[in-house]
Amino acid sequence: MTESRQESPAEAVVGMVDHVLDLAATWTDWDGKPTRVDDRVYTPHKAIRRVADHLIDHLAELEARLVGEPPQPDHWHASASTTGADLAPFTPEDLDEARSRLIRLARIWANRLAVLTEEQLDESPGEGWSFRELALHLKGSTYYADGVGRLV
Repeated sequence: MTESRQESPAEAVVGMVDHVLDLAATWTDWDGKPTRVDDRVYTPHKAIRRVADHLIDHLAELEARLVGEPPQPDHWHASASTTGADLAPFTPEDLDEARSRLIRLARIWANRLAVLTEEQLDESPGEGWSFRELALHLKGSTYYADGVGRLV
């Protein structure tokens, strides 16, 4: 029996962004009706906003903990609010912007994770999840995009 290779933290983050952008490529035909998921609503713009915010939030946490600072609390409105901008049509230009933003954020994460030792990934400084757990947690950000789904 062969042992399967476990996904690296960097692969988890990059794979999540790839999945989100694969779905987002179908959103330029969105009909303007938000999708209900659990007790929230999602739109293409809101899904992209939430994925980006989640990447930024935990990256700021990781960087603060690496230098011995307490992470700053976030003040995102998160999924609880849907802004007017979230309700705007999702254009091909918006897709280009989302690709640029999310691909860059995924690369920052992958580059940062690549220089951490296995010990730093698993026995991370400060309070909270290990950096490996943070990266694997980010994989769950597909939830926002999956809420909108594939539209073609």
